[in-house]
Amino acid sequence: MKKNYQLALLSAFLLWLAWPPMPFTALILLVALVPLLQAAENIIQSEEKKKGRLIWRIAIICFFIWNTACIYWVFNSLNAVMPAWLAIIIAQIPFCLGAVLMTLAFWLYYRLRLITSRIWSYAGLICFWIGYEYLHQTWDLSFPWMNLGNGFAESHYLIQWYEYTGVYGGTLWILLSNILVFETMLAIKSKAPKAKQIKLQTFTASLILIPIFSSVLIYSNYEEKINPANIVVVQPNIDPYDKFGKLPASDQVAKLIKLSESIGQTNTEFFVWPETAISRGTEERSFRGDENFIQIQEFLKNYKNGNLVTGIESFAVYDTAITETARYDSRSNIYYDVFNAAVLIENSAKLQFYHKSKLVPGVEQTPFSNSMAFLKPAFAAFGGSSGSYGKQPEPSVFYSQSGIGLAPVICYESIWGEYVADYIKKDAQFIAIITNDGWWGNTSGKDQHLQYAKLRAIETRRWVARSANTGISAFIDQRGTIVQQTKWWIPGVLKQDINLNEEITFYVKHGDYIAKAGAAASVLFALFLVIGIFKYK
Repeated sequence: MKKNYQLALLSAFLLWLAWPPMPFTALILLVALVPLLQAAENIIQSEEKKKGRLIWRIAIICFFIWNTACIYWVFNSLNAVMPAWLAIIIAQIPFCLGAVLMTLAFWLYYRLRLITSRIWSYAGLICFWIGYEYLHQTWDLSFPWMNLGNGFAESHYLIQWYEYTGVYGGTLWILLSNILVFETMLAIKSKAPKAKQIKLQTFTASLILIPIFSSVLIYSNYEEKINPANIVVVQPNIDPYDKFGKLPASDQVAKLIKLSESIGQTNTEFFVWPETAISRGTEERSFRGDENFIQIQEFLKNYKNGNLVTGIESFAVYDTAITETARYDSRSNIYYDVFNAAVLIENSAKLQFYHKSKLVPGVEQTPFSNSMAFLKPAFAAFGGSSGSYGKQPEPSVFYSQSGIGLAPVICYESIWGEYVADYIKKDAQFIAIITNDGWWGNTSGKDQHLQYAKLRAIETRRWVARSANTGISAFIDQRGTIVQQTKWWIPGVLKQDINLNEEITFYVKHGDYIAKAGAAASVLFALFLVIGIFKYK
């Protein structure tokens, strides 16, 4: 049994070693689960009692260690706003929840092995895993950070075919490769007929090499259509714990303007400022009278076609509770929503607002708020809001005076491939990601978040202009290559002529079709398990 635990630990180590921001190791993902599969096979073939419990133990050890090693930085952001003991407890939610869902998929694979063939059990494992990933990006506790397909973000030249499949194509590739490598090893160990061994080896090598060679070929031959626009991204490097209260919002805006002016040119189309760059809560209908708006309008007068997209803490006031997230102010007898928003400001009185839709569970929204409203005070105690932020149900595109469409993607939203693709369906010609990654400190969190933006560039074949308050700002081209980037914790400003694109990729058109098919099939496999479970005692 000790050997099986060692195999589980080996899988956890390999998964961590292959995960961004580790360079040049992503291909390890194609074999990282093989030790865990071997451990499960050892248990299945053994005379041990309570095999299901043993399978669960080895899987939860593997996935908990892997999750914790890769997203340990969640603790940093929590520890800054609450006691360490409480931060440790709360940080276990993403570590444990993801690990439990992964373990459940693996345990269900074991249950299938009891009542059906290996091939159908492997098919079930793939569907259960993809089903878990799809669930974990759609429910109120969503955290798709550790979806297997994200693991190739560092090695973007290997997955250019994501423009057809999205991230779930990577998940499918990883699972199939691990299963085939494992089956090939079993065939060699058991001294299966040579013909079977050769057939398995050939099929496995093809599954691994064809996607790699195809991707490298696409990467080498991809050419962008020339359709330039001059974009400036700004990184003010304002401490995220000082920007709300300690440093006046007007001073922050003045710093952003100074940085923008240092590199802006007469033909600059867009200046991109980070999430909550305008940090003082502003009522949207009266924003045109705000000193920050007036200051920005003065700045834009020097740029005939200039537009500014920036993050803003805003709110809207209502006479009645017209939204589920509306809060009530008893002193003024009004209802209001608070937004983590983006706004487009141009050389006119016209304003375009976008309200962040993919909110961070616990901090920006109360999970399952209708049935768990009693938890609101608890979330408020550790840095969140006593009520959920307001949001809009679907993305909206900002349009410049010259007609350029921009996708305003706010922080956490950039890890949702299909959601970002919806912007492109609405004619966005490039993606602007505005974020504030300094909450996590100088950890791999900021690097992972940057790398994941490369996946959105490949899926949509759009340039990404990424502005981070404190993190890493960058320009990413349509192949997912980082063309320019700033350094950590240093103010910076970047300028780039990007190519706008109007073409729609297969993935943008069809979205997460692999995930939806896998999730639907997982339900069928679950029903099959329920029907057949009583056959095994």
